[in-house]
Order: sequence, then structure tokens, then C-alpha cells
Amino acid sequence: MLRFTLTTTSAIALMALGTVAAQAQDASDGEDQIIVTGTRAEGRSRLDSAAPVDVLGGDVLRRQGSTELAQALTTVAPSIDFPRSSAVDGTDAIRPATLRGLSPDQTLVLINGIRGHTSALLNVGGSVGRGSAAVDLNTIPTAALDRIEVLRDGASAQYGSDAIAGVINLRLREARSGGGVSATYGVYSTDIDTARGSRSKTGEPVLTVSGWQGVSLGNNGFFTLSGEYVDRSATSRGDFDPRVTPNRVTSRFGDPEVEQATIFANAGIGLGEAFELYGWAGYQDRDSKSAAFPRLASAAATGGVGSVWPDGFLPLIHTKSRNLTSAVGVRGDLGDWNVDLNLSYGRNRIEFRTLDSANYSLGAATPTDFYDGAVAYDQWVAGLDVTRSFDAFESLNVAFGAEWRREGYTIEAGELASYTGSGAQGFGGFAPRNEVKADRRNISAYLDVEAELTSQLLLGVAGRVEDYSDFGSTVNGKVSLRYDLTDWFALRGTASTGFRAPSLQQQYFTSVASVVSGPDVLLTGTYPSIDDVAVKLGGKPLQPEKSTNFSVGGVIRSGGFSLTVDGYQIKLRDQIGLSENFQVSADPAIAAILNPLGVQAARFFINGLRSTTRGIDVVANYKLRPQFGGTLDFTVAANVNEVDVTYVSTSTGTVNIGTGLLGRNRIYTLEQGTPGEKVSGAVDWNTDQVGVTLRGTYYGWVNQPGANAAADILSGRHLITDLEFRFKPIKAAELAIGASNLFDVYPDATIPANNSTGVVGFPFFSPFGFNGRFLYARVGVNW
Repeated sequence: MLRFTLTTTSAIALMALGTVAAQAQDASDGEDQIIVTGTRAEGRSRLDSAAPVDVLGGDVLRRQGSTELAQALTTVAPSIDFPRSSAVDGTDAIRPATLRGLSPDQTLVLINGIRGHTSALLNVGGSVGRGSAAVDLNTIPTAALDRIEVLRDGASAQYGSDAIAGVINLRLREARSGGGVSATYGVYSTDIDTARGSRSKTGEPVLTVSGWQGVSLGNNGFFTLSGEYVDRSATSRGDFDPRVTPNRVTSRFGDPEVEQATIFANAGIGLGEAFELYGWAGYQDRDSKSAAFPRLASAAATGGVGSVWPDGFLPLIHTKSRNLTSAVGVRGDLGDWNVDLNLSYGRNRIEFRTLDSANYSLGAATPTDFYDGAVAYDQWVAGLDVTRSFDAFESLNVAFGAEWRREGYTIEAGELASYTGSGAQGFGGFAPRNEVKADRRNISAYLDVEAELTSQLLLGVAGRVEDYSDFGSTVNGKVSLRYDLTDWFALRGTASTGFRAPSLQQQYFTSVASVVSGPDVLLTGTYPSIDDVAVKLGGKPLQPEKSTNFSVGGVIRSGGFSLTVDGYQIKLRDQIGLSENFQVSADPAIAAILNPLGVQAARFFINGLRSTTRGIDVVANYKLRPQFGGTLDFTVAANVNEVDVTYVSTSTGTVNIGTGLLGRNRIYTLEQGTPGEKVSGAVDWNTDQVGVTLRGTYYGWVNQPGANAAADILSGRHLITDLEFRFKPIKAAELAIGASNLFDVYPDATIPANNSTGVVGFPFFSPFGFNGRFLYARVGVNW
């Protein structure tokens, strides 16, 4: 089992790019977007920058079958992946995205340049991103966005914690007039070929209605209101269950059922001639229902609830997520200095319920619906940014600033029946012993200098110091260099250090259940690393993850053609991982520690990993106006990525585990959970009346690892094709029809040896999901 090497796959990608480049000689001038991410100098374009930045327009994101922002991003940005996990509790409803194969929480997300807040959910299930608490990109509707800038480079020295893999900056729409409304309706039309049989499915509809309106405020102010409503049916892609006769699908393995409503407002108005008051606010209410594994009639009878569920039951995990995003600020010129003072607040609260279930400990008296408790996270950020340009060298831009942040995290207990004894089947509730209320503060300051030393040489230097109330201080720096050899070719490179502060969720999450064993009540579950149980096993306060980043690349541009090639290396140390269970049955030393505490098994987060990530990003774009009319836009982009875990701790200092504190599943998920190769090619043709988008995306294989090699589940290598036709019967209206995954491609089916129950049908690590062909239509009106 071998992946493509970086060299081989890069050659394949570059051959494809050469086809595009060969057509570029007669191209007209292409558009080069101005960026605000990765640089604080005004007027810098994506092709003039010292680090790679993708600029993705809102129209590109909206011209797709999926209305999920994270899913739309992954189809147009090869370095971003969005596995559609299933049967992993709350992660089914709030799924994280990854950049360059790193953990979801190692990418910083900004909204209009201001730090966004993470979800309250800690991903503790067996999914990509296990152990992370990441920003939920799907809380921002695409209708609210003007564009997205993706900085593919370490940027902790510029922006602070989390920016190890890069930065995603969501730029909101700023409209003084105009508006629009659109509705997208689609269904799956697919043939599902699992290991034990085949079936067809047409249905599982998805409806999205969105709109926006711009209003002028004063002479130059704006107010833009956006909204979106989504009603998405659950999908079911499990295999046939061999435990029932006749064999049938007993699971609901796939996307959750979702109903959500989102509203966003963005505004700015002048304060005199020199300053502007600005701000935004967004709120989302998401209701999701995903399925746990089915409990057959025999299991219900054995559990003592056969009279309640004579035919067995399928527990549903119901999450209700409420998300608030807001900011207010003042910016403008104070003498020769540009000053931006802002304050933001974000909060996410998730309530959990288990429906259509039972608590075996309560027998026939069990309820069937349970309130399991809630988790919440909130964040205050106050920031000051000051910039000034000087007439030194060719140009000199100096920026400095400070930031104060306060974070809070809580866990609230559920009702007694949800956690007592064996707890609710499918998702047990939080007990009073699991309740948490924690917070921390940090303050930081930065200096960012960017100078064009000559007309050909650009030098950038940045440094940042941060102090946290829980673990102390960090200092990080970055150097960027760009040299334009000619007006069409430039070399660029960066070197930086970075860090990610351990999240409050990682520090304080606890989910400890009571297990009855004879006359004893034993505890088992996840403990904070500073809990007495964890400390006795060697747990320590978590320290920040640290990184050293290097990148080097080149930029070619000629007329309407551009090509960027960037290689990178990211070395991580003190990586945080969720340990394997310390079980009393595994080792006498562990038993001697845990037995007096009444604990059967325990796990906790540790700084126990080191890894090296290497890769190449290639992006080519060619724009022209053909003789037959309209505009043609060719894009080919590739990411080749390799993650190598170089060290795994085998000791906490108190207890030694010869095979490592983090198991094979965790290591292989890091190394092989995202594709080693991803290549995307798109052709977009638009005229005043018609438009066509054809996109093909090749995904290398991923591994959903098991306890040993025989239990690994590989996705295989696959090409996904998307096609959309657009027609404008009148200037203000647009009709579109399309197909996502036109040729109904699935990852390789899970073999029976790794799927004895038939619950799963395909690996949920698949980077393109496992739902099959999706047909859709969209109607929109603009004014």
C-alpha cells in the first residue's frame, strides 16, 4: 500500500497545468485581486504577496449544488478538506474542515480580519480532527459573503494562536444597494453498491432559501442584511445487516437531518470625514438529528427494555446549536496613522438530547427521550491595529497593535435518567460530576514591518508576544521575502514559528460515566489532565503546540495567465492528543493507582506527539475572451501533502505504555486521514445570458484506520465531476440546473470483515463524502 510520492504527483499536476499554460500566450490582462490577509500593506495583490493566498469570490462558492460553506470551499480550494463524518456523536452535526492535512484547530478563522470563535463541541469520537474544537464554518451563509481569502502559510506571528496551517478570512458583503433572493432544491439520485448488496435511492431532498439586501446609510455608509434557511433530509448509506432475516438496512449511516436558520447584518457609516463606525452581527439556530448504531430486538430484550422496544430501536442524537457572532469598531486616519479599534463577542451553545432510546439500568420504566445536558463556549476580543506608510526605500509599511481576549467554557448536566447507571443508549448524558465552568484571559502585542527595499525586493518581518493566564507566555516571529526577477516571474519564501494554545475544551472537557460491576460503582471516561485521577496517572497541565514553518515558491504571470507553485514544511512539537484508555485490567501499575479511586478506566489529553508535514501547492488560472463570446476561466489546482508522525510519547512520567500513549488509530488518522493528493480542474464560461461550470476533482486515498492493518478501511482514489448550466431569461433572473458527483462515484465499500453488523457502508473519512449523485435546480432574482 503506497501513496504517490510528492515528486510523482507533482509531475502529474504540472503536466495538467502545462496544458493550460500553453494556451496563455495570447491572453488578455487578467484580474489580480487585492488582499488584506497575510499583509497589512495597502494595495497588495495575491500575486504580489510573499506568501500564497487564494481569493475565492462569493459567486464561485454559490455556483454549486451544496450550500454548506465548508463543502463549497473544499471543491474550489485543494488544500482544504471536509470529511462528512457519521456515527461519531456531535461531530455528525458540527463537522470540522482541515487545511494542509493538519488538525482543524490549527487553522485560524477570521471574519473581516477579526478572530472568530470556535464551536463549543470537542470532537472526541473517531473522526478526522479527533480531539479538536474548531470554528464551525457552516455558521456563515454564502449569501453573506463577498469573498474568502485563504492564506496558506503559518501566521501566528501576525495573528496569534491557531494560525499554524494558515488563515481563512471570511469577508462579508458590503452593499449600499441592490439585493437578491434564491432558492435551491435538490435530491439524491444514486445507486448504492455496498459489500452485501445494492439498492437505488431517489429522494432525501435538500432545500435552501437565501437572500440579501443592501441599504445606503448617509452619503457613504452601507447596511447589508443576509439570511438563509436550510431544510436537509437525512441520508442513509449503510450496508445490509446480516443479523436480521431477511437481511435489510437497519442503520441510518449518513448525513444528519438538519433544519437551520441564519441571519447576518453588516454595516458601516462615516463619523465625520476621517473615521468610520462599522460592525456586524450574525445568529444561527441549527437543529440536527443523527443516528447512533441500531439496537436490535435481541439487544433490547437483553437490556431489559424488550417490552418498550419489542422490535429494537435506533437511537437518534439530537443537537440544537445556537451561534452568535458580533463585532463593532471604529477605524480611520489619525494624522498619518490609520487606526482600527474593535470589540467582538461570539458564543456557541449546544444542547444534546437522545431520542428513541432507552436506559437499560431502568428496565421497563425507562424513558425513551432524554435531555443530556449542554456545552457552551464564548469569547470576547478587543483589538487595536495601527498602520502607517513611510516614504522610505521604495515603500515602507509599519503596523503594530495589541489584543485582549477572554474565553469561557461550561458543561451543564442533563436529567438523571440520561446518565444514571448505563445511561441513555447512543449518547449518555453529562452527570453533575461532569459539570465545568472555566475561563482564561490573554493579552498580546505585535509588530509587522513590510518594506520594498528596491523595485524588485520585498522584505517582511513580524513578531508577536502573547501571555495567557493559564500556561504563560509565547514569542513568535516571521520573515518573508520576495524577489521579482522579471515583470512576469518572482520567487518568494517565508520562515516562521507558530503556536496553538490548548483550547479550554481540551483542558476541561469531562465525560465520566458510572459502570455497575457487582456491588461496586466504577467510573470510566475522559478526565481533564489536571483532575486528581489524571494527575495520579501522570497528567500535567497542557502546554501550547509549537511549530516551525518554511515555505518557498514562485509566481508566473503573463496577460490573463497566472501560475503559483509553493512548497512547504511544517514541523510540530508538543502536539496535543487524547490518550488511549488507562485500564485497570491492562497493567498492575495502573490498577494500583485506579482501584483505590473507584475508577475502571481513564483517558486524558497530553502533549505527546511530534510530526512533520511536507507538501506542494500548485494553482494555475487562465482567463480569456473567446471569439464566440463571453469569458472563459480555466483553473487547475493541486495539493500534494504528506504527514509523518515522528514521535509518540510512551510514558506520562508515572505510567509507561510500551506501544505509546496514543494508539495506532490516532497516529494513522493524522498521517492518512486526509488525501495525500488532491487535484481540481474547472472551466467556467459566462455570457450575459448563459453560463456553464464544469469541475473535476481527483482525490487520493485516505485510510480510516482500525486497531491493526487488517481492520483498515481505505477509500480508494476517485474523480468527482460536477456540472452546472445557468440561463438568464431576463437580466434580473437566473435559472440553474446541475449535478454534484455527476457520475455517482462512491468511495470503496467497506468489506464485510470490517463491518460485521452492516451498520456502515463506506468509510466516513472519505474526503468527498459517500452520498452519491445529487441533482439540483436553482432559481434566483436580483435587483
